[in-house]
Amino acid sequence: MTKEKDKKDPHSITLKDNSSGKEYNFSVLESSAGPKVIDTRALYSKTGYLAFDPGFSSTCSCKSAISFIDGDHGILQYRGYNIEDLAKNGDFTEVSYLLINGELPNPEQKKKYSQAITLHTMVHEQVQRFSQGFRRDAHPMAMLVGMVGALSAFYHESKYDYSSTAGQWAAVSRVIAKIPTVASLAYKFSIGQPVMYPKNDLNYSENFLHMLFGTPTQEYEVDPIKAKAIDTILVLHADHEQNASTSTVRLAGSSGANPFACMAAGIASLWGRAHGGANEAVVDMLEEMQNKGNISSYIRKAKDPNDSFRLMGFGHRVYKNYDPRASVLKEICHEVLESRSNNKSELFDLALNLEKIALEDEYFVKKKLYPNVDFYSGIILKALGLPGSMFTVLFAVARTAGWIAQWKEMMEEGQLKIGRPRQLYVGKTKREYVPINERKIRPRMTALPADVPKKL
Repeated sequence: MTKEKDKKDPHSITLKDNSSGKEYNFSVLESSAGPKVIDTRALYSKTGYLAFDPGFSSTCSCKSAISFIDGDHGILQYRGYNIEDLAKNGDFTEVSYLLINGELPNPEQKKKYSQAITLHTMVHEQVQRFSQGFRRDAHPMAMLVGMVGALSAFYHESKYDYSSTAGQWAAVSRVIAKIPTVASLAYKFSIGQPVMYPKNDLNYSENFLHMLFGTPTQEYEVDPIKAKAIDTILVLHADHEQNASTSTVRLAGSSGANPFACMAAGIASLWGRAHGGANEAVVDMLEEMQNKGNISSYIRKAKDPNDSFRLMGFGHRVYKNYDPRASVLKEICHEVLESRSNNKSELFDLALNLEKIALEDEYFVKKKLYPNVDFYSGIILKALGLPGSMFTVLFAVARTAGWIAQWKEMMEEGQLKIGRPRQLYVGKTKREYVPINERKIRPRMTALPADVPKKL
């Protein structure tokens, strides 16, 4: 019996190497909710093996107390609070406070926190001038990545010690305050309108709407239903465990990168259609269905294993039940559409019809392909008058609260061991260098497509 086997205890997992007969003992870590976790940090040093887990679906990259998902039962909690309760009863300001501090604020704490955010809503005029350097048809997400990254030049380490509590709060207040302003800059640039400065007598979501839709020639009157809709979307998207963009922020932060650079990295990761861009893809899909007028054919395509088409907004990597955020947004969607002078929305009617078919179809029920948060959020944003190119930008504004909370948690708890995933190498083994004149085999070259533009 090996020494490793002698160390076995009831709170451990034993791994046996069938080729050698050796057994290795690994501790089991208890979670406050969710599955137990095998501590495999010593896997390589003990066994000489690495674990292979593409997509990290069975790997914990960190410890966190911020948000929790029970995908089998359709539960999402921020700091222990169900997302439905927070979305219906709270607002984004207090939810961001909760994510960052661990508790909901009392009236005085919320007032001071709101004042701290309000104090920093302006961005430097040079950031505005920087935005003018983008192509006139630049995607707002491209602008957001660039401008948020550029903020690290204004709040660099020579001025702020981000390892200190004061430095971390400087980052928190400025990130939460400035991202909506930068997002509105990107939007105004994309439609050729002048920038609107923040109005600090408005709350967070009202001010964001003002900067998006206000113009210098006419005072913008904030519609409370629209403000509530935006605020709810921000709350529902604020955090979601260790998703791709949050993991990207943590990975960047593990190297000691500037917090604004970490946020820019998260925005870049969020941009993809499989992540933050999914709500735009839902609207694209619904508009295509609307134009062709045949839902049943798309249902058949989604069920065909040989067809690459899939229904956008259905199913989730984690949720194997109805996404709790989707049920909240479905109600908000009704409220927004009913408040419009022309409340008819063929897209929403189509979405409801598609949802009904999918929820009753044996194929989708068996595979647990329920509507997710992206299914309704895109319809709401479209009803509010935003183009598809801005959908992911709104997602980024919301998720900034979670990103900066995760970054702060990592900094406070000293989880700064630099992220360094390993790989399963499947390339060539050692080869001898051959001088170019003696090479008999011509290396493969990937030809460029004929339609690649000659000038960029």
